[in-house]
Amino acid sequence: VQLVESGGGLVQAGGSLRLSCTVSGFSIAGRTVAWFRQVPGDVPLGVSCMRDDGDSLYLNSVEGRFTISRDNAKNTVYLQMNSLQPEDTAVYYCAADRFDVGSLHRGEYRYWGRGTQVTVSP
Repeated sequence: VQLVESGGGLVQAGGSLRLSCTVSGFSIAGRTVAWFRQVPGDVPLGVSCMRDDGDSLYLNSVEGRFTISRDNAKNTVYLQMNSLQPEDTAVYYCAADRFDVGSLHRGEYRYWGRGTQVTVSP
């Protein structure tokens, strides 16, 4: 199983980025997918997750700015990030659940990507 994130980079505050996560060796259909982020010294924090039926959850601080989406046919997950702020700077990880629970708890997720760096300058 491989999850490969892309789309990270350096952006000024107020800007946007779109992260993609391509999954191979595992079908995301019928399962929850999620995005986490991690800053040095902290554990990964759930940013957003989406169940197979499209029901989604968001971290309070990104609600209204970030949008998760999925394309089961392409086995790909996306995170559109708008109005980015310096506090959004982190390594962003894609994760996939074996089930369709719809949780932002990192312990729920079996499969993880290697992450992509997002840096937001003031």
